[in-house]
Amino acid sequence: MSAEQNIKDNTSKEVLSDKSKTVVGDVYVQDVHKYFGVTKALDGVNFNANFGEIHAIVGGNGCGKSTLAKVMSGVLPIDKGKVSVMGHIPTSPVMAREMGIATVFQEVMIAEEASVVDNLFVGSDSFWYKSLTQREKVLKAQELMEDLAGEYIDPYTQVFNLSLPIKAWITIGRAFLRENTKVLILDESSAALDFDSTERLFKKMRELRDNGVAVFIVTHRIAELIRISDKATVMRDGKDVGVLEKKDLNEKNLLGLMTGRDESGEKSKSTAVKTKTDKVVMRAENLVVWPESTPVNFEIRRGEIVGVTGLDGNGQDEFVKILAGVQESHGGTTEVLDNNDKFIKYNSLMDAKNNGISFVSGDRKKEGILPNLSIYENLVVPLYRTTSKAGWLGFVNWLELNGIYEWEVERLSIKTGPKDHLIGSLSGGNQQKVMIARSLATLPKILVLNDPARGIDVSTKRDLYIHLRNFVEEGNTVIFLSSELEEFIDLCPKVVVFRHGTIFDIFENEKVNANTLLEGMFGQTAGVGSTSISKSSNTNIPEKASDNDTYVKNLDTPSKKIIKVVDFEKEKKFEDKKIKIKIKTF
Repeated sequence: MSAEQNIKDNTSKEVLSDKSKTVVGDVYVQDVHKYFGVTKALDGVNFNANFGEIHAIVGGNGCGKSTLAKVMSGVLPIDKGKVSVMGHIPTSPVMAREMGIATVFQEVMIAEEASVVDNLFVGSDSFWYKSLTQREKVLKAQELMEDLAGEYIDPYTQVFNLSLPIKAWITIGRAFLRENTKVLILDESSAALDFDSTERLFKKMRELRDNGVAVFIVTHRIAELIRISDKATVMRDGKDVGVLEKKDLNEKNLLGLMTGRDESGEKSKSTAVKTKTDKVVMRAENLVVWPESTPVNFEIRRGEIVGVTGLDGNGQDEFVKILAGVQESHGGTTEVLDNNDKFIKYNSLMDAKNNGISFVSGDRKKEGILPNLSIYENLVVPLYRTTSKAGWLGFVNWLELNGIYEWEVERLSIKTGPKDHLIGSLSGGNQQKVMIARSLATLPKILVLNDPARGIDVSTKRDLYIHLRNFVEEGNTVIFLSSELEEFIDLCPKVVVFRHGTIFDIFENEKVNANTLLEGMFGQTAGVGSTSISKSSNTNIPEKASDNDTYVKNLDTPSKKIIKVVDFEKEKKFEDKKIKIKIKTF
């Protein structure tokens, strides 16, 4: 018996094979169809859930998850079927809001030039009156953002100055500002968050569930949904293919339903690609990521996949952008090996591109897609010049471009529809795959990936890892930043952990596992190049510690030797003492 048949037999009695039967529940959709031209986004979906539960909606890219969320939110009208939320039919976002439905959509929708407080309270006031005074909004915004993001965020800061994870918290914060929320829908809301931030989001979700709110989470992160969800509905090709109760929620069952194939449940037997040469192809010397951070000295070898990670806001994002030429450093140099085996300095995107460095951003909306161009143009646009004919006349070689387009679409399994449709017609995951395909099509020597698998389903992630292994086996190099620690396992033989704008530790081979990496991110564990705090490392920890004490530690580094504990925030252990600290270099 197949995995799908086995699970189907044990699913909720309300999800029936006869689509004409009634589906019951506090929130349900019955035989719902939604078309976009010839594309069937939803093809007879039946779905139901109740208050006081966290219900995951999971499936591969383009299976209809986000469309289902938008239908339940009143954003999209349906072509056939019925949608009921608390006995009412949401026909518009305004009506959904009045009914107590709060939705956080997949795209981080913010006004870049507006302040944090204005972004949080956008649409909260009616035409005739304001719900709160400006002072009340500022105080509430400050309190909410500190609670969600775990740090102080100036409510008057313009959003374009903030990192992507903080922007994501702003969009999530709008939903938590509403006092009448009865249904919360989170569409890939944790995709831009690191581990620490995700845990805070999960805590909020559990609080809402325990207060009787129906919480829906649309996600690709299987490990997360297994931990947080009480139930999961699996979708494939616009249809619901099974419902898993908490006791049946595991990777084997989920993948079996998502792919339609039996899954062994065993972990991948693949291992991280071992570097076959010591030849350095890129290096950073005295690189200053933040104005006051310790300089970074680092070398990357040919045929290596180097992982980069850290808790949100610790400089790892800026580091990979500097290596890709996207962002300038505050000091030091970056060098790359040219075709003559000589190191040359570079500090711009054009220099990096001319020397075989390609960059893929995880923020596809701001740094990736070209929304006014077609799917085809988004994929091949960097190839117009390199494939042109007739010299300065620059005739585009459409035949060659068509071949490249078809090859990349096939090998990344991109669900595109007509290639002349706008890139926005694709699901978020498929948009991300187009960006990856665009970068691979330029045949780079060094691929810099900034959280490239954000919004991509588990099956496509596996395919991406295979492509990356093949890429480095051919003598190329990959720098792979991710906030998902599981992505490094069996892929990266070396992982660099950032803290406070500099390399805190380096983990290699058997030390590349979720536990040691997580401990390194929190400054607790030593890898290859640790500067972690411990009792034996000459830290002045008194026998009795109070919240007002200040501790100073000398590091064995050539510069910037002082670390000062400025307040108590993160929890660490010093022998039998447990104190909370926040570390800052100066």
